[in-house]
Amino acid sequence: QVQLVESGGGLVQAGGSLRLSCAASGRTFSTYPMAWFRQAPGKEREFVAAITWSPGYAYNTDFVKGRFSISRDNTKNTVYLQMNSLKPEDTAVYYCAATGRRGGRYSYPDWYDYWGQGTQVTVSS
Repeated sequence: QVQLVESGGGLVQAGGSLRLSCAASGRTFSTYPMAWFRQAPGKEREFVAAITWSPGYAYNTDFVKGRFSISRDNTKNTVYLQMNSLKPEDTAVYYCAATGRRGGRYSYPDWYDYWGQGTQVTVSS
């Protein structure tokens, strides 16, 4: 059974940093694109960042603006999201996702086959 488990969320003041982790089990994800999405209350799930096996990277340029960085450690089957200069509008549940598909539709939630349960990130002003 495939599982993605996020951790690292919490409460942080504006301007602070958090590092989210997503541990994958049940399958070797080293060749799978993996991504982070987020969902704030009353809003749709939105793409944050993705990383391929190469690795190649994709970011949501609307709000990341150099503040977030995605990385992966294939020896640990884990993907990370380093978030710096956090803002109150970054408050959301952050989800990890993975897919075995090819095609590069990184920002589309329906392209991903596996999802974690989410971790809450709250940024206070």
